[in-house]
Amino acid sequence: MAISSSTILPASAKTNGAATREGYEHLNHCPKTMGSKCCKPEPDNDDLEKERKRKLLLAKQRQITRMKAAGKIQAWWRGTLVRRTLLAAALRAWMIQYWWKTVLWRKLNMRRQLSLKIYIIQEQAAVKLQSWVRMWQCHQRYCQVCNAVCILQAPKSCFTFQTSDVSQAQYGGAFNQPEFHIEILSI
Repeated sequence: MAISSSTILPASAKTNGAATREGYEHLNHCPKTMGSKCCKPEPDNDDLEKERKRKLLLAKQRQITRMKAAGKIQAWWRGTLVRRTLLAAALRAWMIQYWWKTVLWRKLNMRRQLSLKIYIIQEQAAVKLQSWVRMWQCHQRYCQVCNAVCILQAPKSCFTFQTSDVSQAQYGGAFNQPEFHIEILSI
């Protein structure tokens, strides 16, 4: 089955009568199949220019899309770095605050212990003073009783015993047992 050049020529070339064998010599060496590139007519310069502009426009659009994507990635990365920096700063500030609160708590605790020690020392001193005063009072009473007993135990030849009413009037008071008042303070 032989295919002639008239069947391969485009319809516009057939109608114009411009189809000659010299213009389509390249078709003889191409396989004559449907959809083959070599069977199509060559595009003219306007088509080439349009195709080149379209490809250039697509390349620019791709470049713009890539630039936008790169901008988004860079913005995300800068945001990540800022968040990391802020987190590190916040952690450092938290550590400093925790340390300072610990220092203040220790100082407050030391003040409490010091005031408690001072209070205990004062209370112990007060209790000791009270006990000394009570001891002195008891000693004074004891000395009075001893003196009274010594007077009453004088030799019989010197004194004749009188009734207790007279002795009370003579020595100015009743000789009772000493009174003890004990206060126990808890610390």
